[in-house]
Amino acid sequence: YRLAEEGPADIRIGNVASDLGIVTGSGEVTFSLESGSDYLKIDNMTGELSTTERRIDREKLPQCQMIFDENECFLDFEVSVIGPSQSWVDLFEGRVIILDINDNTPTFPSPVLTLTVEENRPVGTLYLLPTATDRDFGRNGIERYELLQEPARSSVFELQVADTLDGEKQPQLIVKGALDREQRDSYELSLRVRDGGDPARSSQAILRVLITDVNDNSPRFEKSVYEADLAENSSPGTPILQLRATDLDVGVNGQIEYVFGAATESVRRLLRLDETSGWLSVLHRIDREEVNQLRFTVMARDRGQPPKTDKATVVLNIRDENDNVPTIDIRKIGRIPLRDGVASVAEDVLVDTPIALVQVSDRDQGENGVVTCTVVGDVPFQLKPASEGEGEPQNKRKYFLHTSAPLDYEAVRDYNVVIVAVDSGSPSLSSNNSLLVRVGDTNDNPPMFSQAVLEVSFPENNLPGERVATVVATDADSGKNAEITYSLEASPLSSEAPGSIFSIDPDSGDVSVQAVLDREQRDTYEFQVTARDKGVPSLQGSTTVVVRVSDRNDNEPRFMQDVFTFYVKENLQPNSPVGMVTVMDFDKGRNAELSLSIQPGDHDQAVGIFSIENDTGTIFSTVSFDREQQTSYTFKVKAVDGGEPPRSATATVSLFVMDENDNAPTVTFPSNSSYTVLPPSSNMRTVVATVVATDADTGLNADLNYSIVGGNPFKLFEIDPASGVVSLVGKLAPKHYGLHRLVVQVNDSGQPPQSTTALLHVFVNESLSNATVVESQVARSLHTPLAQDIAGDPSYELSKQRLSIVIGVVAGIMTVILLILVVVMARYCRSKGKHGYEAGKKDHEDFFTPQQHDKAKKPKKDKKGKKGKQPLYSSIVTVEASKPNGQRYDSVNEKLSDSPGMGRYRSVNGGPGSPDLARHYKSSSPLPTVQLHPQSPTAGKKHQAVQDLPPANTFVGAGDNISIGSDHCSEYS
Repeated sequence: YRLAEEGPADIRIGNVASDLGIVTGSGEVTFSLESGSDYLKIDNMTGELSTTERRIDREKLPQCQMIFDENECFLDFEVSVIGPSQSWVDLFEGRVIILDINDNTPTFPSPVLTLTVEENRPVGTLYLLPTATDRDFGRNGIERYELLQEPARSSVFELQVADTLDGEKQPQLIVKGALDREQRDSYELSLRVRDGGDPARSSQAILRVLITDVNDNSPRFEKSVYEADLAENSSPGTPILQLRATDLDVGVNGQIEYVFGAATESVRRLLRLDETSGWLSVLHRIDREEVNQLRFTVMARDRGQPPKTDKATVVLNIRDENDNVPTIDIRKIGRIPLRDGVASVAEDVLVDTPIALVQVSDRDQGENGVVTCTVVGDVPFQLKPASEGEGEPQNKRKYFLHTSAPLDYEAVRDYNVVIVAVDSGSPSLSSNNSLLVRVGDTNDNPPMFSQAVLEVSFPENNLPGERVATVVATDADSGKNAEITYSLEASPLSSEAPGSIFSIDPDSGDVSVQAVLDREQRDTYEFQVTARDKGVPSLQGSTTVVVRVSDRNDNEPRFMQDVFTFYVKENLQPNSPVGMVTVMDFDKGRNAELSLSIQPGDHDQAVGIFSIENDTGTIFSTVSFDREQQTSYTFKVKAVDGGEPPRSATATVSLFVMDENDNAPTVTFPSNSSYTVLPPSSNMRTVVATVVATDADTGLNADLNYSIVGGNPFKLFEIDPASGVVSLVGKLAPKHYGLHRLVVQVNDSGQPPQSTTALLHVFVNESLSNATVVESQVARSLHTPLAQDIAGDPSYELSKQRLSIVIGVVAGIMTVILLILVVVMARYCRSKGKHGYEAGKKDHEDFFTPQQHDKAKKPKKDKKGKKGKQPLYSSIVTVEASKPNGQRYDSVNEKLSDSPGMGRYRSVNGGPGSPDLARHYKSSSPLPTVQLHPQSPTAGKKHQAVQDLPPANTFVGAGDNISIGSDHCSEYS
């Protein structure tokens, strides 16, 4: 930027934000002037750069004292651009070039200027006049000189201004006319100098021109420019160089003296010029850091009148020595305050946050000014370059002091950050500076309790207002952040508010109870104590308080029931558990330690029979129970607690013996030796008999069901499973006549079930004319295995089985013969086809002609069977009991037969017209006729087992209804 000097306050210089391309207005980005604040200021929101109230005088600025270039006088400044919450900081350097204004009047070295002019100088002789000085620069500097004289004198002198090689104006007085010292030895003129400002400033001096003798030779330097190097800090008197000039004149006009020409005050103060010898030496120690180069002119002047001069330029370069230690300047950055070497940093700043600006510089030059900087000690801070610019001078660097780790006020409150800077000179020099970082407390620590859960024992039946406990929380913060208040809240596991029972002092943390506690109603109270600090925002911590109410013996033992009823199976082993009583005491500890005992009942039933286990309340029996002897027991159980004084309670125990299926059913009717007569004409569903059984057990164990398990091959009978009623369910046929032994099984419903088998004898016949025979058969059935069925006539099915066998054999033989005939015919046809018909040869027998059977080979009929055409069981067969002498009666009062103890079978209503079964099967077939099986009844050899069938009753099949060797029928022969 460019700024004219001597301006008023608040002059706008420029907008940093706009020039940097930063958008402002949101308040998130702010600006801070880090250096140059003596003369400059910046608006931290808009970035507007302006001047302060301090006046800027270009000519008084130290950095502009030796500046001869218009653009070299400037003010440096630094601006930091700060992001939101100082999350980032950018540092920019700027420069304000101070523009010169015409605020200084050019002046001559003296108000009276004296010039000696030799007489007889030819017209046009030129004399150098002393130059004026102007603290302004450039256009505001000296622009022209004017010679003010009366018109009459204008012909003698004239002013001419020449431009020197240094760009300066050199006034020259030109002789325009003849000078005669004898006529006039001096002239007094007015010389005015004017600068180029607007408005222009000017001043004037009296120019006295003295006419002297002629000195027509000027001194001459050996060279126009002298240049030398001088080590800084050279001691006074150290010679630097010698300037030499020569003058062709002699005498006084040739004697030369050396004087400073255009030299600043600092040159005259630091250097000494010997007027006679021209030696330039050190007058005072020169510090390169203050003056790095001296540039001035030296004039050689003779002693003539007027003296003649010559001018030479001297350039003296000051060589650096490592005589300056590095300097460390610690300044604030952004919004973190830094005052008197103390930076206040909040503990919650983020890691890598810049907290200060560190500028390290060395006034030396070259390697002597190259500085390295570091933070000493184990502190959570580090230095980072503020900029990465390549053009940054080596002897002047800037760093940000960043946090390198989180700060914790509670751990360390103050850090003494020592920064050491070392230059690269030989020997190197170092310096250090320290910054006290004071960590500011933020409310980052909640109040903490020493225990997450505080358990307190408190006796019941207390007085309201008693103190239960004191809870104490600590806060690692300080000040308001560590001031704690306490409050009660419901436990996270319970929604019940504790305020109705407990209260807490908000300052001391004393927890008091407001009600009388009853452990039996509630033995534990749980609530939460919350400690809140007074920071902003407030933080809190909590602990769970568990109040366990301790017991007092204020409750009697209590049985769960006044009367305990148990059901025990009979036949239980002695010393077996028969029941368990539950008794409880709402007290706790010894007050709830119970002793159980059996107390005698009304009739002392329990004495010696029962015992009780004290720990579990289990009752044991010492005997095995038999329900059939005693069905129940009643006694008392007493419980006594261990309190002082002890309390007790009793309960009644009723024990019922449950039935076990340990008794099999007993059949009371019928007896195994009895029998029932059933007429063949009985209708279906006729009740034959009722089986009656009992069971000494009870319940399901006495729930009986009946079933026929044997003796019912024809499925004629059925028994009702529940009532035991035996009914006729099949139609009776002749083959069913006779004795039927039904095997009836009676089962109870116990687990496992028990059963009893009974025999029900049913005699199927029209009447009972021979009871002795039936009783004999019943007696025999008692010794017959139950697996063998006794059902009706045993020979009836046997004859049918034999017939089936005969038919099967005949059918097999016919099949074999037919196969032989097929084979023979096949061979015969093959041989005939081969040999042809032979005349006179007798043909073979026709295999298909039926052959005559030899009647002599027919089986002989049993004569007894032929004559005895008695039908078999065409009606109910009655079996009469045998007479005592072994004789028997038939059904038509015939005489006794010779077979003792055996009933005789006769046809009651069969007639002689019944067809003979053997004759019915006669045919031309080679199969034999049916013969009586040897096992047919042969008693008295007067009856046959096969009934003569009517003519229409012919067999079509091979005797499908005939069974041979049936296991369902047994013989009574």
